[in-house]
Amino acid sequence: MDLQLRGKTAIVCASSQGLGLACASALAAEGANVVLNGRDETRLSEAVSAVRAFAGGTVTGVAADIATPEGRAALLAACAAPDILVNNNGGPPPRALDAIDEEAMRDAINANMMIPILLAQSVLPSMARRGFGRIVNITSVAVRMTVPGLAASTAARAGLTGFMAAAARHYAAQGITVNALLPGYFATARIDRVIEAAAESGRTSIDSARTAWTGQIPMGRLGDPAEFGTACAFLCSPLAAYVTGQNILIDGGLFPGVN
Repeated sequence: MDLQLRGKTAIVCASSQGLGLACASALAAEGANVVLNGRDETRLSEAVSAVRAFAGGTVTGVAADIATPEGRAALLAACAAPDILVNNNGGPPPRALDAIDEEAMRDAINANMMIPILLAQSVLPSMARRGFGRIVNITSVAVRMTVPGLAASTAARAGLTGFMAAAARHYAAQGITVNALLPGYFATARIDRVIEAAAESGRTSIDSARTAWTGQIPMGRLGDPAEFGTACAFLCSPLAAYVTGQNILIDGGLFPGVN
């Protein structure tokens, strides 16, 4: 299926690895011009080179920390008026509930709520003028269900979800969609850290903890990041023009609810 993304421009935050890289790769494969971002210059350079090998459009990298105003300015200088913004940022390290102090909570809110909001506010006016825009926020299945160790991340991402729900309705008539993808447990460095923390707190082996976490998933496996990237590319396409204000789980059936 042609997703009609050739010639569109996209910023994908935190895209030197993991789910961000999967989203950037899927967009680039569909012909979009993609700006990748990461803090580690070496890792980012490797990711850009890998994506360029199959990209249908231009691929550039911006090494910047989007937690800082200077980092966000550098990212927007590389692509001031993107058609697509994929908000993504690493969550705080897993912590027991009683170990989350004020500083940890502020850091989580900044990384997982304020930064995506500020970036969206920076690009929405130009999207509205052109009559086309796609914002996809990568949040977490933890917005819908409790995940041990991720209370701070859950709180911040839930706040982002509420803000973006309002933005989706406000801009819906201007050709802009705003959606969220809620990943479950994918084969990334992030889930490795979560599983390691679970093993430590439960005084068990990492292999045992991994088996326990994977056993929660009805499909019986961790997700492939490429599966996530494909879903992101579809939401960013003109073909998804009637999908907005949604929080879409991609979790192999992990969330036990009926809606």
